Amino acid sequence: MPIQFSHKFCYTASITTLLLTSLTGCHLHSRSLLNLSKVEGSKNQQLAPQFLNSNISSSINIPAIPQPTTNTLNPLTSQQNISQQVKPQSASYPVIDEWKKYKYSVSGNQVFNAAKLPTAKVNFNQADLLPVLVNTRKYFQDYSQADPDILRPGILATQGVTVADILKTLDFMITVLKEDIANKQTTRLQDPNFINTNFRVIKWTAHNPEKPKQKQLRLTKYAVFTHPGSRKKTSTYNIPIYALKDNLAGDKFYTKYTKQDVLSGIYEPNGKEFGKVEPLAYLTRNGLEEALMQGTILINFTDGSKTFFNVDRNNGISYIRGLKPTAQKRYWYFKQVDNIKGYGYKIDAKISIKPGVTFAGDVLNIGLGRLIVLEHSKGGRKQLQMGVMADTGGAFLPNLYQLDFLAGIFRNQQDFRQHIGQLPEYTTAYFLVKK
Repeated sequence: MPIQFSHKFCYTASITTLLLTSLTGCHLHSRSLLNLSKVEGSKNQQLAPQFLNSNISSSINIPAIPQPTTNTLNPLTSQQNISQQVKPQSASYPVIDEWKKYKYSVSGNQVFNAAKLPTAKVNFNQADLLPVLVNTRKYFQDYSQADPDILRPGILATQGVTVADILKTLDFMITVLKEDIANKQTTRLQDPNFINTNFRVIKWTAHNPEKPKQKQLRLTKYAVFTHPGSRKKTSTYNIPIYALKDNLAGDKFYTKYTKQDVLSGIYEPNGKEFGKVEPLAYLTRNGLEEALMQGTILINFTDGSKTFFNVDRNNGISYIRGLKPTAQKRYWYFKQVDNIKGYGYKIDAKISIKPGVTFAGDVLNIGLGRLIVLEHSKGGRKQLQMGVMADTGGAFLPNLYQLDFLAGIFRNQQDFRQHIGQLPEYTTAYFLVKK
């Protein structure tokens, strides 16, 4: 998982009021997870409400997750509460950054247009895509009240796409995949004719203010690397990764320190903050940098055990594009996890994801759970690849011209680069929305 971020909205109207009227605004505030700053400035106050939150009424019936369950959506996302009746807008969409501050505006017509998938098989591992779809859908069910960022319709609202449409898309795809897997048949979702018949296909043209001539999406790749490490400090493995202690994390002491401060030994014996964090493992410096960059690391310990660790909270310092990793001041604290983790407003809520079917992207401006098909040519033949946006990262703050593809788990950079050499650097991209 690339470097994560998240924020909170705070709805000021009661549920009754939400059922009768559409939201016309909201009060944004930071989430303690990343110690994000509050939205300030007149530019932010001018953002169009229909792009910032969902409009609430009782006119759209949100389907349940197509699996046996006694759970229901929380009040904010219940079938009687969600409606995002955002009509296609000719007006510009106000793009925001990590801190919810206005950056620039773009017309939806510059970014999107109706299309059809070409007649080529849509590639993906159906056994891997299904759990990622289910986990993403369940995140909406369980955490939409705690994480209202995922209720932003985003720039797809300019095409009349609502969060209700996204949930309907996820539910339909889950149902189809379950049926096809149960029948032991190649899923219909790999048939472009089935896709074109049952989904709106929306072509995504890259919008890069720094490179206005870029039309295709840049496709970067990320991975989980296995690294040797030790549970105790040694001469070889002498760079720790730390976890914040739950009883001390609330005072935000860790936001005062850069990565360089941490590496100087402030948490080690005789350091001024000794005892406030817990060392989880010790790595080489290269292992640390890859863990910070990728967000997840699988450590092969010298005692023979293996454990996944995932980024939990950072020090509130922005990642700077173009600056070499060792010079970055942003620093992440980790927690042990049971799987590769993607998007989530806190560590215990993060979505379990799988390689080959997961994209990281701009969740604030594009949105969580968007289904995407990539198109490129290989050996003169069209290639289509499907996945879901279930992750985000520091490179997407904001970013309407790039996706990051979770390529797999690798032993080293050489194996990783050999694998991604088969993948395109730029690609044509399509969103799928259930009709």
